[in-house]
Amino acid sequence: MKPLRLSIACLALVAFARAAAADDFIERLDDYLAVSAFHGFLRARVSGLLDVEGYYVTQPAPGLIETDHDFLFNPRLTLFLDAQAGTHVYAFAQARLDRGFDPQDGGAQVRLDEYALRVSPWADGSFNVQVGKFATVVGNWVPRHHSWEDPFITPPLPYSNVTAISDKRAPSSPQDFLANSGKPGAEGEYTAGDDDDEDDDDSDEYSTPSAAARSEKYERNPIIWGPSYTSGLSLFGRIGKFDYAAEVKNASLSSPPDSWDASETGFEHPTFSSRLGFRPNEMWNLGFSASAGPYLLPEAASTLPAGYGIGDYRELLLGQDISFAWHHLQFWAECYETRFQVPTVGNADTVAWYLEAKYKFTAQLFGALRWNQQLFATVPDGEGDRDPWGNNIWSVDIAAGYRFTPYTQLKLQYSLSHQDSVSAYSNTIAAQFTVRF
Repeated sequence: MKPLRLSIACLALVAFARAAAADDFIERLDDYLAVSAFHGFLRARVSGLLDVEGYYVTQPAPGLIETDHDFLFNPRLTLFLDAQAGTHVYAFAQARLDRGFDPQDGGAQVRLDEYALRVSPWADGSFNVQVGKFATVVGNWVPRHHSWEDPFITPPLPYSNVTAISDKRAPSSPQDFLANSGKPGAEGEYTAGDDDDEDDDDSDEYSTPSAAARSEKYERNPIIWGPSYTSGLSLFGRIGKFDYAAEVKNASLSSPPDSWDASETGFEHPTFSSRLGFRPNEMWNLGFSASAGPYLLPEAASTLPAGYGIGDYRELLLGQDISFAWHHLQFWAECYETRFQVPTVGNADTVAWYLEAKYKFTAQLFGALRWNQQLFATVPDGEGDRDPWGNNIWSVDIAAGYRFTPYTQLKLQYSLSHQDSVSAYSNTIAAQFTVRF
């Protein structure tokens, strides 16, 4: 706990001591971050977020946080480029310098997470076409997932809870698949690193989520991997009280960041996703989402049963979302019913959902509360019976934030989670200081 307390104290000290100075610097910097040419026909602006985060976690680390230590320091610099030609052509890009797309112990890396070109033939926004690498249209969390807009530091459970699904290798049997569920009794026989067994095929790679396998967390998938910056084409717009969006992408919603670039995963097995939204008034926004597409990566083809291909196994998702705003209160909720068609197993179904509320106590101080839950159906166990393919899990997140200035913000979060068949509770304490420019 000492590193965490030190980190929070440092964040608070930086926030109080540097807020005014940062404001003056950012206001001067803004003059140099925007340019225009041809009497304003061409316009471009660079903006960004500097996040300094600290996590204190109970091992094994929850969600997509990857560390072998109780404390993780995770700085991040995000740069955005927005450019426009006239009123019909718009382009944007997002680059990040951090320790990995998700919080982890890795070294520094630079990535281009988003880049896209958008054409809007009509000024009323009724129709837009966009091509490139960008976030999914599914749900209502993605449009507000950056640190300045999101009242929490960690994503909701549907976007971060790692399941038994692997897109890099098909299980050789139902027992092999259930060995990755993390349920008692499944551990041991199919854990990774069993190099002493000469008869061992590659089933040891499909390992349980034990402490020894945490370094292989990216070998398994949630139902939606964060904002899912996959590559492809989308059509979207707003007509009256209805919003619509549809996209064709190169990878499924569950795919990891290293498969999002078109150069890494082509369009041989595309995923189709859509969302239809309804805004009856300024307070409410209702949405319905759907997605279908193969979730296995090309490298898994050699592990499939004879006569089957990657296109035979899909991730199918239906989603509902709702948001509400009234005075100082905001509310969001999402629910996803998901089916993975798993080789040698059949249909693996799960439901994940969350309820989230944010309340502004003052213009600068806010608090937020989120309840998350994921439930797993049963699959054949290969011995004539059926077992859940994952541990049902719930988690509660409590957060508080304070905006010192229009450019600086401090957030604190506590999370408590529990999985069925696992006696221990998981605790996460996080702090995040953000500078926006």
